[in-house]
Amino acid sequence: MRVGFVPTMGALHEGHLSLLHQCRRENDLVILSIFVNPIQFGPGEDFSAYPRDKIKDVLLAKKEKTDIIFYPSAKEMYPNSFLTFIQVAQLSDGLCGRSRPGHFRGVATIVAKLLNIVEPDTLYLGQKDAQQSVVIKKMIHDLNFPVTLRICPTIREKDGLALSSRNKYLNARQRREAIILYRSLALAKKKIQNGERCANHIKDMIQKNIVSQSSGKIDYIVCVNADNLKPLKRLTGKILIALAVKFGQARLIDNIVVKIKSAH
Repeated sequence: MRVGFVPTMGALHEGHLSLLHQCRRENDLVILSIFVNPIQFGPGEDFSAYPRDKIKDVLLAKKEKTDIIFYPSAKEMYPNSFLTFIQVAQLSDGLCGRSRPGHFRGVATIVAKLLNIVEPDTLYLGQKDAQQSVVIKKMIHDLNFPVTLRICPTIREKDGLALSSRNKYLNARQRREAIILYRSLALAKKKIQNGERCANHIKDMIQKNIVSQSSGKIDYIVCVNADNLKPLKRLTGKILIALAVKFGQARLIDNIVVKIKSAH
């Protein structure tokens, strides 16, 4: 029997459901976890305000024919005696890790615990959380977890905005403005496909777009190697263009992957 596993923090949307759908297609048993993980939130972040709707989440999960919903409490996952954490060095430091220190330590720790509890054959994550996927992939490899990682495409609204539980924080104006994130990434991809190879030119173009067409405050815009997250000056190989931008209390992340074929 093949077991597939989708870990989430609840507030399920079409992005999560697409993971469950893929999981259902490829496995005999589908397990979903819902756990708002306190140790991946930093001081002043939105842990207490993070959207929670257990009844709605359960109904959506059942529609996708989820077999088991694992809904642990914080006390179950982190009893008072808890002292053990997992840190994936280097990969956790840049991008979101720079402004959210300790975030990926929390992510790696909870995913490791969940993998040990659930013991799935395949773990399903979304491309929207690109850095998280790279961190978890490295942890799985380094710690010899007997699980296959599947990264599924980002699910978007019709206008391109990546689906996120934090989109609920956007007011009407911010929601209209937020589409500039994906439009800028798509334009960057087009410029690279048309021959642009300077990372700074790409980052500058994205920054100008966001600043001129929205009220968003940029956290970061990076062009990095998609596998090891190392910054690139000259664009080559498999590139991850990623960004994080704050609209009010909503911190939105998005990314796009571009592959440059080597010239023969």
